[in-house]
Amino acid sequence: MIDLHTHTVFSDGQLIPAELARRAEVAGYKGLCMTDHADEATLYHAVENVLRFVQKHGFFYDINLLAGVELTHIPPALISEMVIKARAAGAQIVVMHGETPVEPVAPGTNLAAIEAGVDILAHPGLITKEEVQLAAERGVALEITTRGGHSYTNGHVAALARQYGAKLVVNNDAHEPRDLISADLRKTIALGAGLTKDEYRQTESNAWEIVQRCMKK
Repeated sequence: MIDLHTHTVFSDGQLIPAELARRAEVAGYKGLCMTDHADEATLYHAVENVLRFVQKHGFFYDINLLAGVELTHIPPALISEMVIKARAAGAQIVVMHGETPVEPVAPGTNLAAIEAGVDILAHPGLITKEEVQLAAERGVALEITTRGGHSYTNGHVAALARQYGAKLVVNNDAHEPRDLISADLRKTIALGAGLTKDEYRQTESNAWEIVQRCMKK
């Protein structure tokens, strides 16, 4: 299992990085990225602190740890600039908080994030077919999420991704220990979104490809 969308106390998560890493390791995860919510005000604080932990302590865990960020509620016109700043700050994976149906995310966020070349577009809601096509062309992975509320449109995302060849990943959007769900439940949620067993296995391969690519940066 690989989870590339999690949160620590540096945004709205309950756990410090060390405990999140340890709990994920014990739960059987083999890859984890800490992607705290960030905007212009909190970007450097969140990324630099998590990156410091990963660089100094990461090799003590039997899990591949990465420091990332989830750019959240950024005005679409500023997303490209913020992606550049996030990477410059050391974010190994850049996730964009997509147009989930349960939050007032600004229209145009999905498109701007894909155009900016984020690694993962999280819970993209009722993403359009044109946006999914562009994500496939740009290599932006779309998220199937296990998190309640955000998951309402998983089936829509899965269907369009299949139709247009976009890559999918399954993430927990973990904020607390119970969000680090089991392999069985992750698989059930993915299959419930309409994925086949082979397509679910491919989501884990897609996530591992992102881990390998981003650890080289």
